[in-house]
Amino acid sequence: MGDIRNLINLLESKKKLALKDLPYKQSDLSPVLSRENIEFHFGTLALNYVKRFNAGEGDPDFNEAGAFLHNLLFEQYQAPAARNKPNEKMMDFISYHFDNYRNFQEQFEKTAMPIQGSGWVYLSTSGKIKTIKNHEIRKDIVLLVDWWEHSFITDYGSDKKKYLNGIWQIINWDLISQRL
Repeated sequence: MGDIRNLINLLESKKKLALKDLPYKQSDLSPVLSRENIEFHFGTLALNYVKRFNAGEGDPDFNEAGAFLHNLLFEQYQAPAARNKPNEKMMDFISYHFDNYRNFQEQFEKTAMPIQGSGWVYLSTSGKIKTIKNHEIRKDIVLLVDWWEHSFITDYGSDKKKYLNGIWQIINWDLISQRL
């Protein structure tokens, strides 16, 4: 009887994942990211990482990391603003590591554009721009950009540079600065 109770306790204590609610309506990121893009990317793809992990299907590390990364990704967006710039705290951080915002954007692009296939690009707490192949949980993420094809194909076709330029318009810099 004790072995069964231990097994039940183990099963009941198993970690469950959840996808955080969007802090905006799915149409709020348009025209940078369309409603159709967010419906699929958030409502189907990201949600399926959570469902598969919780059901014990597929690679648990891959699914957990996919859920983790998408939770960070979607919460950092806000409605587009053509002149969206980092707040003072983030501008100081960026200026310290890259001299200015434009240099930061150029370095981010130089790191992202050569990626073949799927991955992620992010600004780390150390001030370095790093990449993630596939999915991996990293604790040093400040700002994250999804570089998997599904994140841009609906709205930008294969024009990844235009996608990245659009992303700068929807970054919630106040939230990003909280990650420091």
